[in-house]
Amino acid sequence: MQIELTPDDIETLILEADMAARTLRRRLGLPGREVEDLGQDLLVDLLRRLPAFDRSRGSLGAFAGIILKNQSSRIALRIMRARDAENGGHLSFDAPRDEADPRPLCETLSEDDGLAAWYGQPTCVHLAFERQHALHCAVSHLSSDQRALCQALAHRPVATLVADGFASRSALYRRLADLRHVLTAYGIGPAWDDFAAA
Repeated sequence: MQIELTPDDIETLILEADMAARTLRRRLGLPGREVEDLGQDLLVDLLRRLPAFDRSRGSLGAFAGIILKNQSSRIALRIMRARDAENGGHLSFDAPRDEADPRPLCETLSEDDGLAAWYGQPTCVHLAFERQHALHCAVSHLSSDQRALCQALAHRPVATLVADGFASRSALYRRLADLRHVLTAYGIGPAWDDFAAA
């Protein structure tokens, strides 16, 4: 069916496609330069489906919104599949490591090459010992109040500490900020995961 478009209709279609493209770019974390390409892809698909529009069933903006939402989902799925393919896809610990070694991946990982190694974290025993030693040195310089705060935070979140009457939320966050400065001064820096594990 042929459809007559007014200049207002054309402006509506372009604006709807532009808004959908900006939303899609933001949700997928794409660079800003991709907005124009996404908008064109969305607009082309919308114009191709325009003959199905029936003014008696609703407004052109509502029709465009539904079409653009569906096409945005298809584009997002295509981009996510491409990202998975580029990153090697999902890996199962039960899958063979490679064709030459039929054993499952979980059997080929040593304790030193555990999950931390897969995430780029250091697995060297000597580095771990040095970090632990630096942590103990820094903790030895803390006051008893600061140690109590660290011990409490190692086992309970801030919200639980506030509910238990440890201190007010703002006071806890002020103390945490001060504690970060003290730990940084003693060489710990932002290693809060190591600190909580100690």
